[in-house]
Amino acid sequence: MDKNSRIYVAGHRGMVGSAIVRELVRQGYTNIVTMTHSELDLCRQTEVEDFFAGEKPEYVFLAAAKVGGIAANSEALADFMYDNMILEMNVINSAWKNGCKKLEFLGSSCIYPRLAPQPMSESCLLTGELEKTNEAYALAKISGLKYCEFLNRQYGTDYISVMPTNLYGPNDNYHPTHSHVLPALIRRFHEAKVRNLPSVTCWGDGSPLREFLYVDDLADLCVFLMNNYSGNETVNAGTGKEITIKALAELIASVVGYNGAIHWDTSKPNGTPRKLLDVSKSTALGWQYKTELREGIRLAYEDFLHNPMRAER
Repeated sequence: MDKNSRIYVAGHRGMVGSAIVRELVRQGYTNIVTMTHSELDLCRQTEVEDFFAGEKPEYVFLAAAKVGGIAANSEALADFMYDNMILEMNVINSAWKNGCKKLEFLGSSCIYPRLAPQPMSESCLLTGELEKTNEAYALAKISGLKYCEFLNRQYGTDYISVMPTNLYGPNDNYHPTHSHVLPALIRRFHEAKVRNLPSVTCWGDGSPLREFLYVDDLADLCVFLMNNYSGNETVNAGTGKEITIKALAELIASVVGYNGAIHWDTSKPNGTPRKLLDVSKSTALGWQYKTELREGIRLAYEDFLHNPMRAER
């Protein structure tokens, strides 16, 4: 990308999209196009087609998505599948029709089989059954990355996809029931500290292993890949390190300053037992993450404290 290339970031108000915009600005890109949901509903095909026909972006980062944690995914299976499939198909198809030079599709590590060999390489896609608690979201994301691949194969486009591990950081969603595990725990321990509660109860038994990537590190990788990678196979985005949910909860409690007891509700689901990405591909391309987990949680907690309205999303 040239510094004055016309770049559209879809989902610029979300955690990932806003991080990509920050990274583009940091690297000196000056022609960034963004649209709010009220200005452009990506689920409306006509609106998306008109936008691309008028704006003609040369490069697209597709970071827009309907997202949520275990509870949200389990309660709204149809909504998660429909909204994400319609949104991504509209954007990718309109980008292709209007001569977009390159598009980068942002997916999720939940596309991989529930019991995939660990760490999960890009080649294990579609080799086993998906995790049921987020199957609808995973199917939508698989459809998006496959559509990019099929456009490349049929029409010679240069569309790539990136599959991040669990993300966290500035502009995250801290809703009490619709957020992912790390921001949910930040909110829960913060509120327990403020209310001087003697204990906090978390879902499951704390045994699942998870990998976490600070969102600004992902944004750095996204811009790097847009400039340095082409291919039909997706690229994993992660740290290559994992932590149990129990240890994560204890770490977050420590960063937040909560000193009470932590209990576990084993009647609630654990989700996938383990989700570690094989990041050898991005490493071989010359990229490495920068932010360690404790420091990232500290930065995320600062963001939460300075932006209390995000807790209501």
